[in-house]
Amino acid sequence: MAEIINFKTASKQLDRTKKRAQGTENAARSGRTKALRKLEEAARRKARDTLDAHRMEDPDA
Repeated sequence: MAEIINFKTASKQLDRTKKRAQGTENAARSGRTKALRKLEEAARRKARDTLDAHRMEDPDA
């Protein structure tokens, strides 16, 4: 026996699926926010500075 479906509900579900796919595509295209990029750059800078601060000088130089 065939499954009974509500066309209105099925149509809404299809619209949601299309919008979700479009949103995922937009997010991938846009990338990260400016605030997130600045935060990641600050974290990289802090790690580099910490590593440089713990560097030992060459005793032969």
